Amino acid sequence: MTTRAVEAWTLEPLKRFVSEAAARLVLLMTPAGQVMAQHGFSRAVDVMSAAALGTAIMASTAELARQLEQPPFAALSHQGERHGIFLADLSTNRGRVVALVVYDVDVSSVGLVQLFFGQLVSDLQQASPTEGVPKQVLASDFERELSDSLNTLFGR
Repeated sequence: MTTRAVEAWTLEPLKRFVSEAAARLVLLMTPAGQVMAQHGFSRAVDVMSAAALGTAIMASTAELARQLEQPPFAALSHQGERHGIFLADLSTNRGRVVALVVYDVDVSSVGLVQLFFGQLVSDLQQASPTEGVPKQVLASDFERELSDSLNTLFGR
């Protein structure tokens, strides 16, 4: 399975996390759903759907926490018969990053994913550039940038 990144600084920490946590699929994205890096996806439509759904879940649970007058939830996990999902956000020098991790329950566990997620957070914080200003969330040439990003993620 391939690991690709639009933001080069995310690549090595992601590769290390995938290997250690035995993750099947991983997305690193902005809270707006822009994909920064991915592992295991083979179709662009799958990446975009997972990014939209993952960030929507994070936004809705943040709103639920706000209405309950408590801090946002640190992470969410769901487990089915064959797969588990771990969804969390983290802070880097480039801003917030949302991580969506899918794992096979016969190969990994939520505990293992959580254990190595802490290391991923640390690695991404160290790797994230401190200089420069991050790109606008929706740049004026968004469609071209989206196309370029998808081409980079899928090696086209």
